[in-house]
Amino acid sequence: MTDVNALLADFAEKEASPPVRGYWSSVANRLRYDYVTLFFLAVILLIVLISVFAPLLAPFDPTKSSMAYRMKPVGFRNFVLGTDELGRDMLSRLLWGGRTSLLMGLVPVALATFIGGILGVLAGFLGGWVNTAIMRTMDIFYAFPSVLLAVAISGTLGGGTKNGMVALTLVFIPSLCRVAESATTQVRGLDFVEAARASGASTLSIVQHHILGNVLGPVFIFASSLISVSILLGSGLSFLGLGVEPPTPDWGLMLSTLRSAIYVQPLVCALPGVAIFITSLSFNLVSDGLRQAMDVKA
Repeated sequence: MTDVNALLADFAEKEASPPVRGYWSSVANRLRYDYVTLFFLAVILLIVLISVFAPLLAPFDPTKSSMAYRMKPVGFRNFVLGTDELGRDMLSRLLWGGRTSLLMGLVPVALATFIGGILGVLAGFLGGWVNTAIMRTMDIFYAFPSVLLAVAISGTLGGGTKNGMVALTLVFIPSLCRVAESATTQVRGLDFVEAARASGASTLSIVQHHILGNVLGPVFIFASSLISVSILLGSGLSFLGLGVEPPTPDWGLMLSTLRSAIYVQPLVCALPGVAIFITSLSFNLVSDGLRQAMDVKA
């Protein structure tokens, strides 16, 4: 009878104790109650969906011009957001421009995360001359401000969306490489890595099962914070004529072409800047929310 009571007491204690959450479950639980992050994540999803379905949502051809309707105000006839300096519908160009701006924000960061992450893990795990060669090469890029470096690379390669993406990718690789190298160096000296090495595990196995799991978090958080920077830099390159080429709709290029009409239709001219601001702000705040949710010390 005593054994039965002990078993029942043990069962009741297990039922009363809260379940042990895994790391990613804890992160998801924190995000569930972070309403600011969830709101701006919804804004990002809305912007992405609008950009993806721009061909269906845009009321007019974004490249079709009409000098009879140039620089019309917001709400003029069928032009909900007015027209630009060539009579093109602003709403259609904003919808299509979101595609280009998001590509300039996401693709360079994704490529830089992949390339910089690999270089950083190699430098941090192997150390020695490999670390010296990789990190000193990255330091060369750090000698130049990111904006000037992007302008220099894009100016050398020439204008265009692809060359702009290449320029931004090269700008972001050094910083992501440094984050990956720092995280790998910290993890490499921990006890569980030494135990795996002592048990005869191969280098590839140690990297896959022990290093990457602890490095991806910091790298992912830092990469998410670079998306807004990439959008701003991509728009800046287009504004300077070194990024997207006309007549392709792009928010930065639209700002550049509309600046001469700022005193004629200031509200219409400000629309691309508002789109850039909202998108960059949303990515920034979501990145901050992810960082706080993934901080196990908080």
